[in-house]
Amino acid sequence: MKFFETSKYYSLKKSTYIHLRWIAIIGQLITINSVYFIFNFKFDLILEISPILIGIISNLYLIYINKNTQLLDKEAFLFLLIDVLQLSFLIYLTGGIANPFSIFLIIPAIFSSSNLGFKSNFLLVTITALIIIIITFFHNSLPYPLNEDFNLGPHYYYSIPVSLIIALIFLNYFALIFGTESRLRKEALIKMEEIMSKEHILVSLGAQAAAAAHSLGTPFSTIKIISSDLLKQFKDNKVIKKDIELLASQIDRCSQILKKLTLNPTVEDDFIDGNLTMTNYVDEIIKSFEEISKKEFVINYDQNSNLFNINKSIEIIYGLRNFIGNANKFTRNKIFITIKSDNEFTEIIIEDDGEGYPKDILSKIGEPYIKSDKSSIKANTGLGLGVFIGKTLLEKNYASILCKNSETRTGAEVNIKWRNKDLLKL
Repeated sequence: MKFFETSKYYSLKKSTYIHLRWIAIIGQLITINSVYFIFNFKFDLILEISPILIGIISNLYLIYINKNTQLLDKEAFLFLLIDVLQLSFLIYLTGGIANPFSIFLIIPAIFSSSNLGFKSNFLLVTITALIIIIITFFHNSLPYPLNEDFNLGPHYYYSIPVSLIIALIFLNYFALIFGTESRLRKEALIKMEEIMSKEHILVSLGAQAAAAAHSLGTPFSTIKIISSDLLKQFKDNKVIKKDIELLASQIDRCSQILKKLTLNPTVEDDFIDGNLTMTNYVDEIIKSFEEISKKEFVINYDQNSNLFNINKSIEIIYGLRNFIGNANKFTRNKIFITIKSDNEFTEIIIEDDGEGYPKDILSKIGEPYIKSDKSSIKANTGLGLGVFIGKTLLEKNYASILCKNSETRTGAEVNIKWRNKDLLKL
């Protein structure tokens, strides 16, 4: 999603917006009536309340006529514009920019920064700024009680719209930046959930296939033995012999298919849910890459390591696979993987001999949708999202992640570290 793009996917939750509007309408009614009846400001009460009726009518329209649960970009812009115009008219009738409640003029525009596309938000900010300037010079004076004189000096008076416009631009930009980051992060998390869901399905299917392969092994062996016996009995009957040979060949074919469904058909089913050492994790992942990659994997297992069994975690498998996959993608020839473990920590170091992380994104590693000015990175999409997903999954499983450029090789380095006591919690 581009930053300056007005997207059809931008939307505003209608129920939340309606509730906020009711709060604003009730607040306006309480304020006007308090000023009129308690503080004795004498003005045309009906005229002052008339702008609020616009808000009430538009809110009733949203409740009873508009059946959508979300207001898309154009709809949301229209109703937020109504809010700005309604409030500006009310401010116009009650003293203009000197009205202390004029600060509320900037709220719809700030609210729009996280709910509208850039174009709609920019237009609303511009309209709001123009309205602030207009009501600075054109407005109805608010009569003060007891014939009191109340005057603001010109320097103070004209500083009010300036400060409001500055606050409008700053707060809107602030909200826009954080709103955009929040949406991107949410989108990345949604994609991660989708990927993990698919991964769990694949693991489940793999487990079922392996279990089926093991369970069907004995019946197929029995059929094969019986077919051999029948072949001996009917060796002189060409018709029956041909059928039995066909049966035997199909049994052999089924056996070969079943062997492909499991790494070791002779192992009992509990390998599916069995415990693994960190070495087993890495070996499992590397095997999957060696089948499709021409790159060389150099593995260094610390001989003095204290590698203990932990419960199989699909999050760890997929997290490690993402980082090893990135190394495989960007390396020139070799991927170096080192596994260390002692009584306190278990550590995996993944290095490659590629160009390393570009300096302009090094501080952003781990954020979704990062971009680099480097052409080689541009050509390989998914760096930011892949690292984000891998980092999130591993951190969920108690790992600490450090991404940097290798001090001993030319490429990137990823350091993944666990406390042993945390791994035992899995």
